Amino acid sequence: MTRTDFPRPNALSWLALSATLIVLDQISKFWALSTLTYQRPVAVIEGFWNWTLVYNFGAAFSFLHDAGGWQKWLFSILAVVISVVLGVWLSRTPRADWRTALPFALVIGGALGNLIDRVRFGYVVDFVQWYWNGYYWPVFNIADSAISVGAVLLVLLSLSARKDEASP
Repeated sequence: MTRTDFPRPNALSWLALSATLIVLDQISKFWALSTLTYQRPVAVIEGFWNWTLVYNFGAAFSFLHDAGGWQKWLFSILAVVISVVLGVWLSRTPRADWRTALPFALVIGGALGNLIDRVRFGYVVDFVQWYWNGYYWPVFNIADSAISVGAVLLVLLSLSARKDEASP
């Protein structure tokens, strides 16, 4: 057997990061549900950061929050499909390709963390509220952060990879 006969290690090991994010997300949401009162802010850093428990029946920025309930199934199906597609992609990605694997693992962890809420409660538990001088960012959670950071990294790292490929 030659060295090329062995399969190259794929990036599925990055799913450990996804699993860690899911656990942290669910622990933080358990804390929020057991400690905070619905829509009653608790200052963490006055003038900037509150813990504020809210229930998000929609998607990012409460998109479709008042659509009547069908959106729960749409966003649940999307989370499963996106996670499966990215998981398959990870299985075809070399383990050392962190530029691809890291963003995918973050998005998978975030999508599945919020999926758990949708299945359990019919909504996503959000509790991190940032604001400044009367301007409030939508309340979010760890899963939302993972999805956002993963998406931004995916764009930034793919742009920098293209730039590297274009260099002589």
